Amino acid sequence: MENFEIKQKLANTIRALSAEGVQAANSGHPGLPMGCADIASVLWSDVMNHNPADSNWFNRDRFILSAGHGSMLVYSLLHLYGYKVTLDDLKDFRQLHSITPGHPEYGHTDGVETTTGPLGQGFSNGVGMALASKMLAEKFNTPEHAIINNRIFVLCGDGCMMEGITSEAASTAGHLGLNNLVVIYDSNSITIEGSTDIAFTEDVGKRFEAYNWNVLRCDGHDMDAVSDAFASTSGSDKPTLIVATTTIGKGSPNKSGTHKIHGAPIGDEEIAATREALGLSSEAFHIDDAVFAFTKTIADKGAAAQADWTAKFENWSSANPDLKKAWDVDMNQELPELALPAFEVGASIASRKSSSEVLAALGEQIPFLYGGSADLDCSNLSRMPSEGDVNTAEFSARNLHFGVREHAMGAICNGLAIYGGIRPYCATFLVFSDYMRGAIRLAAIMKLPVIYIFTHDSIFVGEDGPTHQPIEHKLALEAIPGLSVIRPADATEVTEAWKVALANTDGPTALLLTRQNLETLETPANVDKGAYIISKESSEEIDLIFIASGSEVKIAMDAADVLEAQGKSVRVVSMPSTDIFDAQSADYKESVLPNAIRKRFALDFGRSTGWYKYIGLDGDVLAIDEFGICGPGDEVRDHFGFTTANVAEKAAAYLA
Repeated sequence: MENFEIKQKLANTIRALSAEGVQAANSGHPGLPMGCADIASVLWSDVMNHNPADSNWFNRDRFILSAGHGSMLVYSLLHLYGYKVTLDDLKDFRQLHSITPGHPEYGHTDGVETTTGPLGQGFSNGVGMALASKMLAEKFNTPEHAIINNRIFVLCGDGCMMEGITSEAASTAGHLGLNNLVVIYDSNSITIEGSTDIAFTEDVGKRFEAYNWNVLRCDGHDMDAVSDAFASTSGSDKPTLIVATTTIGKGSPNKSGTHKIHGAPIGDEEIAATREALGLSSEAFHIDDAVFAFTKTIADKGAAAQADWTAKFENWSSANPDLKKAWDVDMNQELPELALPAFEVGASIASRKSSSEVLAALGEQIPFLYGGSADLDCSNLSRMPSEGDVNTAEFSARNLHFGVREHAMGAICNGLAIYGGIRPYCATFLVFSDYMRGAIRLAAIMKLPVIYIFTHDSIFVGEDGPTHQPIEHKLALEAIPGLSVIRPADATEVTEAWKVALANTDGPTALLLTRQNLETLETPANVDKGAYIISKESSEEIDLIFIASGSEVKIAMDAADVLEAQGKSVRVVSMPSTDIFDAQSADYKESVLPNAIRKRFALDFGRSTGWYKYIGLDGDVLAIDEFGICGPGDEVRDHFGFTTANVAEKAAAYLA
């Protein structure tokens, strides 16, 4: 291997820096960085195409540390190769407001490609990025100019391989033949509790072969073998898994190969012994000038590669002006003036169906909109009819088929959003949002503008029974900070909800849609306000305020008519989004829910818990604080008391 000695010194420097960062914090995971240092040295020096001077270069190769607990590995690499991570940042590992937090955070640290830590998420993000690269390459590359040809490299460990989301995403990648994806499996046979033998004895390589992956094996400390493995990934028509056998904590004389070095500082004495064993200076955080001289050559090579790509991109732009215009539209993701369907007042249409009509129009007008369903397209109505279907080795379309893999679907969409040039959406039943909650939460943390279409939003799922009838799910989604949840009351609100979702580029949005038909109401549909008045705008002499979202709004309106006939003055408020309403001005919120009017009654086909913020402790609510029941939807509704007569009766009793 060329430059073997300096690459070995680089690897040993990574080991020392990683152990010292953890020691300084008195917290962290030194084992993985020390064990994977040889792999990282080869990958970042000889294999990856990256430019530390511009971490946002579009055609760069991406590196994802899926085993995010080993974050000192990526921080050490970023510092050594010249990214905007200083030695003081390494010393500040895991400290308040540092740029080197305990797990890598997207948008927080230069060169970090995605937020990782929950195991398997980074792996799945990598599948999304590889898919994005394939789809955009198909769209923009020409026979003369390949302006997108980057690869995605993911480093994961035994923990990632145990998580179910990894299996979902790996199956997807193998099915699609994402040969631009290379995953390095750090197989050190150690987890927090001890040897993996206590819980994990499968042959991971055989599993991935069954997923249609190219599987290679090597000694993770033999740089020549590691280099040969990376070289063997070229020309494959499949994604590649490199099973690299390593020793956790390699370099530590007394703790390597044991679970004691997985997730705890190794101590000052052991660090001193490690530095001595590795032939490094005894000075803490010392980096040999020769190491920086070498990594500078890699950085210069990366800058030259970007300059070469930029020249090719300019030639491509000149030769393909229409494609360049399309490129700018996709990369900037600027929305056109949208022409969306209008719905006739009084028409009866399920919100999943009105959403499908809106989505059909959006698909024709927004070329960077991509998405699909977890095998429920025919129920979610989430397909763009103007577009084709992405499938095995076919990447020129925009409809995605995720299969019955909800968790991976969410995380893959995160990868699509991070990669750039794509606005992703995905769909399933609301009750199955539980399966993808981890990915939704990370989308919110990373402020990714993923759109979720969650249909079959209530007990009107009916005959499928309590397993499929969402009760707590709207409230559970609303509990995720940064996730905007919108539950439209009718087709007009659906149209406005899509506009709001598309305009929200600072985080994910969930659209909660019905299976059953809803009457299209004559309302202003001010979804962008989160809540608005349907009837009784004047606050004078109001006896009661009904508050509801989704299908319950019409029930509230009908019950209000009954109470009005009895001489009561009733305001009805549609509240499609609590988080959007909470963000409005105090004056607006007061205009909708005047503090002086304490008689408030909420309706919800789900849990009552979230409504007390809006109705107060002296308000009342008709909700379902138990699981559902099997039966036709209308009968289930009646069973739980959501009839006009019963709602009016309960509201009248509350007012008495």
